Amino acid sequence: MERTFENEIGMLRLGEGETFYGEGILAITKGLLQSGVAYVGGYQGAPVSHLLDVLVSAQDYMVEMGVHVEACSNEASAAAMLGASINYPVRGAVTWKSIVGTNVASDALSNLASPGVLGGALAVIGEDYGEGSSVIQERTYAYAMKSTLLMLDPRPNLTTMVDMVEQGFALSEACNMPALLQLRIRACHLQGSFKARNNRKPAHGPANRFSDPAEFDYQHLAHPPVTFNQETRKLRERIPAARDYIRDHALNERWTGRKTSRLGLILQGGLYNTVLRQLFELGLATEYGESDVDILALNVTYPLVTDEIVDFAADKGHVLVIEEGSPAFMEQQMLRMLVDAGASVTLHGKDFLPESGEYGGEVLAEGLGRFFTETAGDELDLAGILKRRQNLESVRQRAAGVTGMPLAPRPLGFCTGCPERPVFGAIKLAEKAVGKVHVAADIGCHAFATFPPFSMGNSILGYGMSLASNAAVAPLQARRTVAIMGDGGFWHNGVQTGVASNLYNRGDGVLIIMNNGYASATGQQFLPSTRHATGRFRTGNDIARTLKTMGVDWLKIVRTYSVGTMVKTLKQALTTTEKGLKVIIADGECMLARQRRERVRVNDALQNGRRVAKGKFGVDESVCTGDHSCIRLSGCPTLTVRPNTDPLRTDPVAHVTEECLDCGLCGEMAHAAALCPSFYRAIRIHNAGWFERALHRLRQRLIGALAEPG
Repeated sequence: MERTFENEIGMLRLGEGETFYGEGILAITKGLLQSGVAYVGGYQGAPVSHLLDVLVSAQDYMVEMGVHVEACSNEASAAAMLGASINYPVRGAVTWKSIVGTNVASDALSNLASPGVLGGALAVIGEDYGEGSSVIQERTYAYAMKSTLLMLDPRPNLTTMVDMVEQGFALSEACNMPALLQLRIRACHLQGSFKARNNRKPAHGPANRFSDPAEFDYQHLAHPPVTFNQETRKLRERIPAARDYIRDHALNERWTGRKTSRLGLILQGGLYNTVLRQLFELGLATEYGESDVDILALNVTYPLVTDEIVDFAADKGHVLVIEEGSPAFMEQQMLRMLVDAGASVTLHGKDFLPESGEYGGEVLAEGLGRFFTETAGDELDLAGILKRRQNLESVRQRAAGVTGMPLAPRPLGFCTGCPERPVFGAIKLAEKAVGKVHVAADIGCHAFATFPPFSMGNSILGYGMSLASNAAVAPLQARRTVAIMGDGGFWHNGVQTGVASNLYNRGDGVLIIMNNGYASATGQQFLPSTRHATGRFRTGNDIARTLKTMGVDWLKIVRTYSVGTMVKTLKQALTTTEKGLKVIIADGECMLARQRRERVRVNDALQNGRRVAKGKFGVDESVCTGDHSCIRLSGCPTLTVRPNTDPLRTDPVAHVTEECLDCGLCGEMAHAAALCPSFYRAIRIHNAGWFERALHRLRQRLIGALAEPG
């Protein structure tokens, strides 16, 4: 069934002393309401999508609480919402996926940070970093330093995380700086509990509006000449005020080691759980988190508090800074602080830990093991470190011995029945006639076409940026270029940076817009053009009408599963003598969203005895030629191979598994590519009527008679 977030909405209502059980990002959502937030906005993106999804679904409760909630068109519009806190004493929060979202929001963040805020401003960002990430490998920390923004990185503990939401607002107001609350994937999906507090209705909001606007004050504008004074105030007033608040309220946490104070670890708060687990595995901590060495966990990583760093290192010979990513921003700042203070401690960091990549368990075990082995001397029992290293090497050897070869990569792929897959098969077929073309890929589900069997896409420059990225490529190509863009990317950025710019500069390429109806890659959130949108999100906006209004003359709408029609349209777009932008809207609803809706309808029909017909495709093995062109052109996970039952043939035959969703692509592709006619469609009818049952019995008798010998 379609997820409704009913349980999550119920947890938002918990009051003083009640226990919240659930996921980290939902605990953060509860923390916003406990902090008296007046407005919340954002743009969906893993791992923080649920924050906005739940608040949007809880619209009735938000009205009751007097909180304004907005699903923004992109991260820039979300960040710009925080401008309400510049002039008014109201708390606002926004959310997005970082680093890509922070890149989009950076202009608004810079102009927000310059004048500073009166009411607390908090951006909850999902830091999607590491080998399993879906985005570029950069860190948001650079933005905190560049624009002088607070950076909170709470210890992955629901109580701490919720406390840091409330403290984040208070800290923002104490120093007039906007705050970034960084949450890694593990923190967002962490399961735990905390004691709830009552939600606070904001003093001002939709239910209690300001009677008059704020008095005009040029000091609140990010505009010369006051920007020069604002930059000075950042350094002379705001950062000192932030450091005072961080120190006075003990936002950073320090633990004294059980065995030695000569060694210490300073780490980002979000890495605390992983570090403690590895200390336990190394024999340097108990199962209750009691470490043998001193630890300073920074729940606020920018600005760093000089007194805390110098005091922690005062009696130590060696301190290891555990900071993900490169450059080593925190390590460099701490080194300057310790040098200025005349400290004799040796500061370590990237000399023991990798310069890039996520600090997972195995990485930290290796780095911590080396650090303690080389610096501890006789102060610590190093037997556990040696044992842990031996275990890791043993696991590696056993894993390598299972297959006798490196494990093959398992890239992501399109869902079964995805309406976007047929388009890339059609592009491959069209290229056979017109030749290879440059394909500009984009962010979204359609980026899976960069993986086999399609291996299609020459660049990805940002969400909705595919057509813009073709601006300099197209004039250099003998053939027209193709840009792929989703409907989410179109509304996010593409309509302006791509379409408007291309029309203005009289471009002559082909744009394919995947109109699947949702922001599918992030959880099927509604878009301005979603046909099945409900409530206030039903806008009636239409991509084709928008393009026509902008001046696009060559525009075709093609059903994605109609492969033959799509191939014909692509050939026409790539070869026509007509100049100008040519747009093909590939129309096909996201199969995940469609199946969620269909399952409810089908189950209801079955329970009430109504007729239901379910289709499934199959392969006639006696006809299948075994060349598997259908698989290379389709890429459907339900289209696979199995051993040939014919003893005279050794090649495996194509096979459709039971997970087939009856999208019809395999049959369409076989027809469009003139492949062997081995596919068939079978229909199973539930609760059939009397005529269909009688017809079935007649068919069975006829088939039986024909099958009798002689």
